[in-house]
Amino acid sequence: MDFIWSPWRYDYLASGGKRAQSCVFCLGEDRSHDAERLIVFRGAYNFIIVNLFPYTSGHVMIAPFEHLDNIASAKAEQLSEMMELSQRVTAALQKLYRPEGFNLGMNLGTAAGAGIREHFHLHVVPRWFGDANFMTITGETRVLPEDLSTTHRRLSEVL
Repeated sequence: MDFIWSPWRYDYLASGGKRAQSCVFCLGEDRSHDAERLIVFRGAYNFIIVNLFPYTSGHVMIAPFEHLDNIASAKAEQLSEMMELSQRVTAALQKLYRPEGFNLGMNLGTAAGAGIREHFHLHVVPRWFGDANFMTITGETRVLPEDLSTTHRRLSEVL
């Protein structure tokens, strides 16, 4: 039998589904912890953060600084910048990882699969043919060739 080591999953599994005391997307102005929080870029209204439990290497999220639980409450300038940042980060990911495609999407509400429903965000997921995403379904495991701190460093340098 083969084993695939996925150390990033332990904290998630050990939490037993417990929610954090505060919103993980509410950052404040202090930038001194951006690297440890995996924030790779701050815009005027939104920021880009490496997903702590990624589907593939390079999986990031774009979230507004303002604590909003639904897209309907967002202002036009917030949404416009979110799309501009999705363009910027897909270009950076293309340069760094050479994916064969991308998934961009939002899970709005618990019934839609939102893991953090209190603060809406846009997922940007690089994809490759044969990227083994079936592993999440069949083996509760994700296969990533790169650790999160490396992803953070590489994207920060490009963005």
